[in-house]
Amino acid sequence: MTGAHQATRAPEVRARRTTWPAYAAAAWSLIFAIPSFYWAAGGTFGLDTLARSFEEAGESPEAAEVAVVAATAIAKVIGGVLALALVSDRGRAIPRRLLLLAAWGVAALLLVYAVANTVQHALFVSGALDTPGGLGGYAARWHLFFWDPWWLLGGVLFALAAREYGRSTAEVDALDGRTGY
Repeated sequence: MTGAHQATRAPEVRARRTTWPAYAAAAWSLIFAIPSFYWAAGGTFGLDTLARSFEEAGESPEAAEVAVVAATAIAKVIGGVLALALVSDRGRAIPRRLLLLAAWGVAALLLVYAVANTVQHALFVSGALDTPGGLGGYAARWHLFFWDPWWLLGGVLFALAAREYGRSTAEVDALDGRTGY
């Protein structure tokens, strides 16, 4: 292959392999940030799906609660930006290892969080463990059947995005004759 052919082939491979998982992970993150920003701004709709204690604090939340919800909203936006960096030309400014580490780290955190919470909430809903009063049975069911699968979906999307980014950048590096890091 000539150098000119390699230069045109490399971006093709990268775009084809990484696009959908990274864009899906970004969409998941940004969509997930919306209710957090809403709740941080004082919105109360849906708070009862999180925990009884959040619903009760809805009218007069503590500053610390608002700060935590706002921080989670910002973290979700950062996750969306990270996912977009996997497919963006601007993402190439970030060292490949660092971007892979961040994407796999987010995937692992989301997956561990989702699985641990699913197990715990299933035990609460089944009656095997007493549901904490601050959570409540209504919120426990919401977590088990909506929020926990939503977290799991995010973990799977980030894992797929990280895997595809790692594969495609390794292919691009191989086509360019680089070592990959």
